[in-house]
Amino acid sequence: MPGTFSSLSIFAYDLDDRGEPVQAWETVVGETEAEAIGEAKEAAGHHAGVLVVRRDGRPAVGEEGDPVVVFRLGRTGDFD
Repeated sequence: MPGTFSSLSIFAYDLDDRGEPVQAWETVVGETEAEAIGEAKEAAGHHAGVLVVRRDGRPAVGEEGDPVVVFRLGRTGDFD
């Protein structure tokens, strides 16, 4: 669809002093879902959990869709 835009974000989570997952960082990537998932899998070796989220929207008309989880590994807490 013309004017449609998708963004991918990778979130990494570490555990706090109570053992609960807390967001360590987030980055927005412009690659494909497969590349974002590969990057998240690499980050999973250093974090308690990782999450890849896609958000579709049409910025020209101010529409932004709900986040869609495309990959989750480990402990990520309540994202939904």
